[in-house]
Amino acid sequence: MSQFGDVAALVASPEAWVALITLIVMEVVLGIDNLVFVSILSNKLPEAERGRARRLGIGLALVLRLVLLSGIAFIVSLTRPVLVLPFAVPSLADGHPMVDLTFSWRDLILMAGGLFLVWKATSEIHHTMDPQETGELLDKKGAAVLGFGAAILQILLLDVVFSIDSILTAVGMTEHLPIMMAAVVVAVALMLVASGPLARFIHANPSVVMLALGFLLMIGATLIAEAFGVHVPKGYIYAAMAFSAAVEGLNMASRKRRKPKARDERTLH
Repeated sequence: MSQFGDVAALVASPEAWVALITLIVMEVVLGIDNLVFVSILSNKLPEAERGRARRLGIGLALVLRLVLLSGIAFIVSLTRPVLVLPFAVPSLADGHPMVDLTFSWRDLILMAGGLFLVWKATSEIHHTMDPQETGELLDKKGAAVLGFGAAILQILLLDVVFSIDSILTAVGMTEHLPIMMAAVVVAVALMLVASGPLARFIHANPSVVMLALGFLLMIGATLIAEAFGVHVPKGYIYAAMAFSAAVEGLNMASRKRRKPKARDERTLH
């Protein structure tokens, strides 16, 4: 794998720039789910601490990804099988198993992250759907229940899952370490810039919170499926997310158009 000695050659190479731009786009797309999680979790904190939590959480993601990039050989080794469950697996007509019960460290990490996301999204949906039971506790003591340290810890746990997936994607797209590091730095910087507006948008539009939690639930289920060897193309996931976001955007526009009419009707009466 190329090291930093040939950075000048990479700068002069059009292919390297194409690889860098492509990888930046991929890293930004892969970071959307991480960013949604950070935004939802930071909004549970007091307003004065939200910005600091987002910056610290995303900063830790950058440090973690750069550290992982420096140990690419170790990251690649995480794909080697370490656990085989001794169960009979039904097969399809072509002889391929429906579910892979051979797990690598990457699979186990993805499974743990997926289970955590499913649990977190489900618990947040429960809080949202049952405000009489939990709303007062969350509104008055949200900081005490969650805590700044607990929020950062949860963000860091998901950073580990998303960082490993991100680094393995980078390794699959280019062999040049400087390109990988540059792409990660730019992508995380863009996430940092977008985190504030996204968190404020989610906070100002409660209906979007449920949509975002649905995204996290879907992503968690996808991570668990990936751990069991069931590959779900990322394009399908992001297409579903984009379609759902577009429908919610139409709903929001419709509600805004109805508000002036409702005010006018109350004025007339």
